[in-house]
Amino acid sequence: MDILEKLFKQHFGSAPTRVEPVQGELGGSGRSIIRLANTDHSAIGIQNDVAEVLFQIGAVGGVDGINLRHRQPMRSKVPGELQEGGILLGDTTLFHFLSANRRGADIAPEVANAYRKVVETLPRFQVEAGRDLNYEVCYPRTSFDRQSIAWDLNYFKYYFLKLSGVPYHEQALEEDFERLTGLLLSADREYFLYRDFQSRNIMLRDGQPYFLDYQGGRRGALQYDIASLLFDAKAELPPELRAHLLEHYLQALAQYVAVDRDKFLETYYAYVYVRIVQALGAYGFRGFFERKVHFLQSVPYALRNLRWLLHNVTLPIELPALLGAFATMIGTEKLQKIAMPEEERDGLTVVITSFSFHRGPVQDDSGNGGGYVFDARGLPNPGRQEQFKMLSGRDAAVIEYLEQQSTVGEYLDGAMQLVDASVKEYQRRGFHHLMVSFGCTGGQHRSVYLAEQSANRLAGRDGIRVVLRHREEETWPR
Repeated sequence: MDILEKLFKQHFGSAPTRVEPVQGELGGSGRSIIRLANTDHSAIGIQNDVAEVLFQIGAVGGVDGINLRHRQPMRSKVPGELQEGGILLGDTTLFHFLSANRRGADIAPEVANAYRKVVETLPRFQVEAGRDLNYEVCYPRTSFDRQSIAWDLNYFKYYFLKLSGVPYHEQALEEDFERLTGLLLSADREYFLYRDFQSRNIMLRDGQPYFLDYQGGRRGALQYDIASLLFDAKAELPPELRAHLLEHYLQALAQYVAVDRDKFLETYYAYVYVRIVQALGAYGFRGFFERKVHFLQSVPYALRNLRWLLHNVTLPIELPALLGAFATMIGTEKLQKIAMPEEERDGLTVVITSFSFHRGPVQDDSGNGGGYVFDARGLPNPGRQEQFKMLSGRDAAVIEYLEQQSTVGEYLDGAMQLVDASVKEYQRRGFHHLMVSFGCTGGQHRSVYLAEQSANRLAGRDGIRVVLRHREEETWPR
């Protein structure tokens, strides 16, 4: 934490007045993600294991300084600095910018412009930056080779297909994996492969893109990263925009290498498939195996991409077992609703969630468009007192403190009057889902207390199931 505060002051010229953990879009990575801010500036700090951080690229219209020759952090000349294991970034991801500027399939022009800037920069990573890199320090493999592909395909087979109950013929699937691997390896693979080039790993600041989370980079094919970006599951880019951005990328790429468009496209969709497969494996591991349900929320989006591919793309090889498994997945109602716990599918379920406003509002997975969102930031904040910083709104000391504040009880009573009225009307009309969210600054004290107390008041009522979630729980200090 001290390193990040030092970097913040060094870059902005003043110290942060607020330092708090956030989950961010990298919640599944195990890294420590911190929000630092004062009245003038805000940044995200990420504390990494320096041994696995290979380099940092700061990009404002291009790549600035790369060092892969040693397992040491480098000093970047622009925001997005990596020093002593910490990275300072802005606070708007491309994904959040997209989400805030779309209405269904309609995406605002400024979002398309941001994507164009991103795909223009990608060839610089892949070609220019990749020329002199020492790939021997890449972790865990020097290239996206046969072994890397096998890991991804088996990740999908064992953590998604098997755990979700989708039937498959083991030998036939392995034969398809072998054919797919051969097609993937037929592409020119002498470039830098970012590995996780997607909208949550791209920050926007003053209209320019900055990049993070490429410590898994290695040598590989050009097709992989553009496939990752354009078929990023929850981004749900319309097919027309995907096609436009792919052409824009190919035009930008032609400034660095000769591009045979037909040859590029011959393997491009194979890389789209393997990227989706890798993502589904991750969703299965984190969701089915580790029981982190929020990772499964991306599954229906990935299935929509697979549906489009099956209807619009013909590969130059036959993959009957794999494509058959995809078709089964798409037609399985269980997988379409996989992000919704079993207890939420019948009767009236009240989902009560605590959250941090710094990470944005809680997403509604029911399809109803949202529900109550109560802002608790005006209440007394235990987080400002040293004795409560390592505690949450579930701990007795915090509960006692909040219950001594008259404004907290009045606030809770007022919120519950509104919720109770909706619960009665929803039950009368046969509705099945009500969403209630309490937000505060860090999602650790006030919102957690209010969510817990609300759940207690509703628990045990006839015909009501209460689902209680604390979205930021994984980021609370231990």
